[in-house]
Amino acid sequence: MFQIKRICCIGAGYVGGPTCSVIASMCPEIKVTVVDVNDTRIKAWNSDTLPIYESASLSTLSPLPHTPVYMQPGLNEVVMSCRGKNLFFSTDIDSAIKDADLVFISVNTPTKTYGMGKGRAADLKFIEACARRIVEVSDGYKIVTEKSTVPVRAAESIRRIFDANTKPSLNLQVLSNPEFLAEGTAVKDLKEPDRVLIGGDETPEGQRAIRALCDVYEHWVPKSRIITTNTWSSELSKLAANAFLAQRISSINSISALCESTGADVEEVARAIGMDQRIGSKFLKASVGFGGSCFQKDVLNLVYLCEALNLPEVASYWQQVIDMNEYQRKRFACRIIDCLFNTVTGKKIALLGFSFKKDTGDTRESSSIYISKYLMDEGAKLHIYDPKVLREQIIQDLSQPSISGDNPQRVSELVTVTSDPYEACKSAHALVICTEWDMFKDLDYEKIYHQMLKPAFIFDGRRLLDHLHPQLQNLGFQIETIGKKVTTRLPFTPSGGVPRIIINEPPAKKSKV
Repeated sequence: MFQIKRICCIGAGYVGGPTCSVIASMCPEIKVTVVDVNDTRIKAWNSDTLPIYESASLSTLSPLPHTPVYMQPGLNEVVMSCRGKNLFFSTDIDSAIKDADLVFISVNTPTKTYGMGKGRAADLKFIEACARRIVEVSDGYKIVTEKSTVPVRAAESIRRIFDANTKPSLNLQVLSNPEFLAEGTAVKDLKEPDRVLIGGDETPEGQRAIRALCDVYEHWVPKSRIITTNTWSSELSKLAANAFLAQRISSINSISALCESTGADVEEVARAIGMDQRIGSKFLKASVGFGGSCFQKDVLNLVYLCEALNLPEVASYWQQVIDMNEYQRKRFACRIIDCLFNTVTGKKIALLGFSFKKDTGDTRESSSIYISKYLMDEGAKLHIYDPKVLREQIIQDLSQPSISGDNPQRVSELVTVTSDPYEACKSAHALVICTEWDMFKDLDYEKIYHQMLKPAFIFDGRRLLDHLHPQLQNLGFQIETIGKKVTTRLPFTPSGGVPRIIINEPPAKKSKV
């Protein structure tokens, strides 16, 4: 059996960096080199401040009996434990490819912004560039593995490039090995995956390559969790998995709108239906919508695939998942505007959280970006705080043409990024929670209330403060949240001898003189 001793990963982003760091830590006898054309990113991977934040997380497995949970180390600890030993980060792409037995392709596959398939199809120019570079500098036997999320039959495109540029001394096998990571828990997901999926040719050579990659994962993953399929099933499984997860979020968000109109509580509804074993409780958390690099991109890719295969009804079905997500974001922003007396022009609004979810600094497709857009369209002055997102990233995200339109100057006029949540809330008309950072549960809301303009509003887009509603209302906050009508509570005041009025009793008749 062919043994993999040297791995090269092209792409040092959110997939390639963490994946290869964990492989290096779990397989100390394998040399792992992560390469990228971005010199700044590689320097960051070689520094004390990594370009990606992934915190420690609770593990479901334990090395000791009678201790069911323990803390998985964060990405920083994993990298530092093996960097310079068997884990390396470099811009010397060609040397790493030449030296490798296995090459992961882990580059960006963004949604096309031009031409045929604009707004839906994946742009594979970086995948193609990798394939051409691999075949140009390689010799001997190598396994080339898709790690990026790609459309179905992308492996076929890679193989055609290889076949058209082959050399007598070259033998390249193509596999599909999609990642199933959730940002914020990526290290745990890599060390304790619920499944590893590997797709390849059903030929003897293809099966040999699959077996070699399985052997790498079997260093720490039980064989029962490693699934092997043909290449097309592997590629489609990744798109389908993300589409199903996105669909669940859009489904519960659609119910949240109904709850707000009827007086039901979406959290109670989610708990009730989640206890049905056929449904399950995961991904039934109503919020301002899903974000991140994968869900929207992969669902749109699936929509485009269905359209290309003349399946318009299937395409329309999955398009509705995206439409519902956009509806939820816009509905939340409209609720803010409506509650602030139908105008936010010139009003200071504190936006707490800008990453698309907690425990990551990633802002790609974050709902915060779109909520900011709708509020800026109305002339609101936004003061934004996030514990892990840099000011430069926030300004860059809000300055995109799709967000700022033809007036990027308005971002500098309307947006202030602060390093202190209390400063963001000072003299604000409203406080908007867009990311479920745990620290927002522990803020001094009495201090915040006294510093805000009155009436002081909290718009909780993540249902983060449900347990604090009585205290917040007693302080005087007006609270609006997702999927629930928060009943107005009047602070208790002593009667002071004022007669008690019973609303249901008719007023006493005056006696005739």
